[in-house]
Formats: sequence, structure tokens, C-alpha cells
Amino acid sequence: MSLEISRCTFGYRRGSNILNRLTLTLGPGCTVLLGPNGAGKSTLLGVMATALTPRSGRLSLHGLTPDSRAKLRTYRSRVGWLPQSVRPVAGLKLREQVAYAGWLKGMSKPAAWDAAAEALDRVGLGGLTDRTGRQLSGGQLRRLGIAQALVHKAEVVLMDEPTAGLDPHQRGVFRDLLGELAPTTSFVVSTHQTEDLAEIFDSVVVLDQGHVRFQGSVPDFLRTAPADAAPGRLAEAAYAGFVHGEV
Repeated sequence: MSLEISRCTFGYRRGSNILNRLTLTLGPGCTVLLGPNGAGKSTLLGVMATALTPRSGRLSLHGLTPDSRAKLRTYRSRVGWLPQSVRPVAGLKLREQVAYAGWLKGMSKPAAWDAAAEALDRVGLGGLTDRTGRQLSGGQLRRLGIAQALVHKAEVVLMDEPTAGLDPHQRGVFRDLLGELAPTTSFVVSTHQTEDLAEIFDSVVVLDQGHVRFQGSVPDFLRTAPADAAPGRLAEAAYAGFVHGEV
């Protein structure tokens, strides 16, 4: 997987940019996107998912640039997307909602229906397929969003705070799921959590004020921590250095 953003500028209001000529190339594997609130993480993921259109810049996946309707459809079929807010679709049961997400990504209706059951099983919602999204707890709704992002077996899956609202057991299930899918699927995951970084991810991107402060492997990232950092808090210490200007 090679997902590239080149000289991307985006702002919600004229004269105020969240991303300013940002350039970033992401390779295969699992990448964690770290940064404080307002750093531009959700905006960057939204641009990569084509949910947001930048004012300028270029986006490509394996050289495929979504600059026409046909190319956009192909691009979206290769990219899974879990936004920060997961909303139930009125009138649809869980399997129907996940299958609908797969159909929107270009799957046939029979294939989407079968894949929806598999995706719901993977996130621990297989026994709730006849419920509607409105009957779910916050954590269950989050897992529904993960199922929607995974249903069409995308080449790369973008996830914005996927473990928000999940209990420790559910976060463990999510980590196991990433490990299971990592050989065939690349992930870009935005989070505030630095625990278990080395166990889950291959590379780290630190974003602050719309700029990339660090990009590299997890070992290289951990080596930026101060020498006196506690062994169990290397990732936290390294992260704090970049976002507070200490590195």
C-alpha cells in the first residue's frame, strides 16, 4: 500500500487552514496517527477518505488519483473509513446497515449481505444482527462502525478513534482483529492512546497544528524519548516531546 498526500491544504473557513501544504506518504502495515485535539488528525483522515475535499493538493493510492467520478468510485472501493461519529441508519437492522455500507463501496448485494454477517461476527455483534443501531450502546455503535469499515475488505482502512467508548476487553478484541487482518490490510488509526504502541503498530506519525512533527518506525519514535523517561512510559514521553516542542 502506498497512500500519498502531496501539498494538501484544507480549511473549513476561508483564510483559516487546518492543513497547510501537508505532504505525507504512508506505506503498508499499521500506522498510528498521534496528535492533540485540533491537530488536524480527523481532517487528514477525512481527506484521505475523500469525505473532505482539500482546497489544493493531490491524493493518490498506488498512483490512482481520485480526480474523476470513475476514479473516485474505484478509490473508495479500495479504502475503508471509520469516522469519529458513527450514526445508525433509520429503519435498518445491523446486518442491513453493514451490508448497505458494502454495497455503497461497490459490492454486489448478495456479496455485501454475506460479508456483513462476517464483519459483525468479527467485532462481537454477530448475535445482535436483528437489532437496529438505535438499540445499541455507545461502545456497540462504535463496533458497528468498525464492521462497516471492514465489510468490503479494503486495501487500506482509515479509523478515527476506533477504541473510543470501548471497554478494556473490547479494546483487546480490536487489537487482536488488527493483528489478524494486518497481513492483507493496511491501517491508519488516529488515537490519543499511546499504550501498547509497539504491540499494535509498525509506524508512527505525529501531527500538530496541521504539520507532521514526526514520521518513522515505532522503535525510532521510542528512541526520541528522554533518557530519564520511565521504561513503561517511553511512548508517552516521546509524544509529549514532539507536541510540546521539546524535540
